[in-house]
Amino acid sequence: MTHVTDHFASFDGTRLAIHTEGEGRPVVLLHGLFSSAQMNWIKRGHGTRLAAAWFRAIMMDFRVHGTSEAPQDASAYPPGVLVRDVAALVDHLGLEPRGFDLVGFSLGARTAMHAVGYGILEPRRLAICGMGVAGLSQWERRAAHFKRVIDEFDTIKPGDPAYTARTFLKSQGVDRVAARLLLDAMEDFDMARLSAITMPTALICGDEDDDNGSAEELAALLPDAEYIAVPGTHLNSVTKPELGDAITRFLSE
Repeated sequence: MTHVTDHFASFDGTRLAIHTEGEGRPVVLLHGLFSSAQMNWIKRGHGTRLAAAWFRAIMMDFRVHGTSEAPQDASAYPPGVLVRDVAALVDHLGLEPRGFDLVGFSLGARTAMHAVGYGILEPRRLAICGMGVAGLSQWERRAAHFKRVIDEFDTIKPGDPAYTARTFLKSQGVDRVAARLLLDAMEDFDMARLSAITMPTALICGDEDDDNGSAEELAALLPDAEYIAVPGTHLNSVTKPELGDAITRFLSE
């Protein structure tokens, strides 16, 4: 099954890419940090799985990622910029509250939690992948790791704990100036806002993935959530068919 790529102007005019696959009920999918819709959802067949189950997979590239624009002006990165981009997408597509599902992996999961927890979006169902309590409440610590990768990019050598992230960043051709600005625009999540996430929610996480803390613990803190384990670590769970199968089953309930 093929996908269609289009672009739209976000709230500030930045052009963002939208990749769609399928014709059914809309589901918005948000990829991970320094990845893309192509890497997380299309290449791995997750969009195709959803399309085969009569969903319309709507896969956006965040600004600074994939084929979306990467402005280097600090004014393009106000606090909560990614949430504002997703809200702009939902508005652009005319999606009504409870008329779509929302899925996020890693950075996409954080963005989805912020959007729903602060009342900006209201999906029918929510699938949060590769995310736990620490990834929400201790973002500054996690962000510091990626800021170091960018700031010391040319001096990080094999054997350094940051080398894997550096290699991935380089492979994706990420604009490091824009990426640094984006990291500064992200904030910790107020855990008191978890009570506002009342729709059915799945915390789907690799059984060897503890990069963002415990997904099982996060599920226990939400009003209507379940924890679903799939095979893999944070880096490779998103590449496995089991992740797409788990998302599809949950959204089909």
